Amino acid sequence: MFIDSRSVEDGAVIETTVCIIGAGVAGITLARELEKQGIGACLLESGGYKADSDTRDLYRGENVGVPYEFADGCRSRFLGGSSNCWGGWCRPLDPWDFEKRDWVKDSGWPFSLDELRPYYARTHALLKLGENNFEPAYWEAAIHRNDVRRHPFPSGRVRDTISQFSPPVRFGKVYREELLNARHVRVFLYANALNIDTDRDAKSVTKIDVGTLSGRRFAVKAKVFVLATGGIENARLLLSSNKVQRAGLGNGHDLVGRYFMDHPRIMSAKVNFKKAWARNKLYDIKYHYQNTAVAAHGTFISSQFALTKDVLEKEKLLNARSWFYSVFKGENTEGSEALIRCKQALLKKDQPGWNFTRDLLTMMSHPVDTACFGLARLLQPRPLITEVKIQTIVEAEPNRDSRVTLSDKKDSLGLNRVKVDWQVTELVKRTFDRTVALLADELQRGGVADVELDETLEGKPWPAQLEGTWHHMGTTRMHDSPKEGVVDRNCKVHGMSNFYVAGSSVFPTVGANFPTITIAAMTLRLSEHIAHALKTSEGTSATVTPLIVGEHQPMERPEEEPLPFAASTLHMPSDLAFQMGKK
Repeated sequence: MFIDSRSVEDGAVIETTVCIIGAGVAGITLARELEKQGIGACLLESGGYKADSDTRDLYRGENVGVPYEFADGCRSRFLGGSSNCWGGWCRPLDPWDFEKRDWVKDSGWPFSLDELRPYYARTHALLKLGENNFEPAYWEAAIHRNDVRRHPFPSGRVRDTISQFSPPVRFGKVYREELLNARHVRVFLYANALNIDTDRDAKSVTKIDVGTLSGRRFAVKAKVFVLATGGIENARLLLSSNKVQRAGLGNGHDLVGRYFMDHPRIMSAKVNFKKAWARNKLYDIKYHYQNTAVAAHGTFISSQFALTKDVLEKEKLLNARSWFYSVFKGENTEGSEALIRCKQALLKKDQPGWNFTRDLLTMMSHPVDTACFGLARLLQPRPLITEVKIQTIVEAEPNRDSRVTLSDKKDSLGLNRVKVDWQVTELVKRTFDRTVALLADELQRGGVADVELDETLEGKPWPAQLEGTWHHMGTTRMHDSPKEGVVDRNCKVHGMSNFYVAGSSVFPTVGANFPTITIAAMTLRLSEHIAHALKTSEGTSATVTPLIVGEHQPMERPEEEPLPFAASTLHMPSDLAFQMGKK
């Protein structure tokens, strides 16, 4: 059931069993699992069904570190969260990403990959992936094409890895009907969490203060609370909820907001293929991304290069992934960028300020660049490739000084905006340098290509082409000790009895793989923990129908899809509330 929070009466109190703040991948995944368990839940979403400029503005803040974009187009503040701007890449973390490494300070998880394996398997249905198999030979054998054969790696220092693509799943669209018909879950749209209220000792959360941009204010009381608003906003809300603990909730050891991580990405080197390998598509992002030519078993896949575990240990490097990046004629021009934006619009990706008419006029003004790039992307003729480079994504090293704090500036809700200080270490630079150098040597030894390397990064300022991948992680890191982590191995905030954090902000180390599949796996694990805790707690019923005190009006019916009538309820049975909502 969906409820427009702008119609909830001022001062209303909503009671439920579990209150989830944030309706992105983690929030919607958790809500679905609680629904299956028959556990009452309220899901608070800041936005509506689609993006709007006023809600989007709440994400904006200051950047004071490495040049970095973290707001518009990088996150989506409406139903589905960042799944609305997700590319669909999926691959579990490597086993050693969970391990303590003596050359990577503050590395390691409280448990091994084995703990997450069963949950990774369950994400395939959730994310609409193929078989739970990431062995390169299995996929490559099924393609049966000469231009997807594996590159030879003579010394064994480089390995082949496979990722699968989700369609991608836009959670707010794919699971909307399920949430609409939910008997135990109520989704409150346009509901912004303003403060996390606690008891006098900050041992347990008592309620969430909620506000809308239209000025309504109400509260949600629950037995369990879960914060799932993303790697930046999770830290922001904890830091700003400082009525009892001056430094913010969970921040007794000054850890909230620290260890902010993203996956840094750089294109470098110049690849000159030998003739026999010039048409290989499996390792080139321009050809393997959502391409039927490299699909198998009904699933889109891609292949990336990575160094073996032995090499990483010997060289004392972070994890990394590399692939080829063909540059087409007309690329990086106004016409090609306009064409890319139009394609992203077809994929339903959130693009703040996008205007079809403006981009159409741009493409018409640059017909040659637009046509060349469009034909290259559509037909993929090799003569339109101007050069081939290597793109590399490197694991972020945990860094206490890379952090999210509060700015003195405030948003329209009166909350302090964020100040993001992204710091990337010298070990990341060395990992970029050595990963590309070792890959280049391997390609040359194997007779695949000659590679011209760029100048090394280590010891120099970061180049302008450094960019993030908008994977906001680490700001509420997990650790068994409250002195080294904000949450414990079950994602519960240290020192609090009923407050959990979900999403990539709990990742203590992040590997070099895209985080969505791990967010989903961790949330499935968290749902089991919460359900078990509720059902085994003395005198606690797992199912509590939301209690709404006060009146509110039905939400206006958008053209995109009608919302149900939001009935005012007072001790109303869930089945009756559901029936009224369907009228």
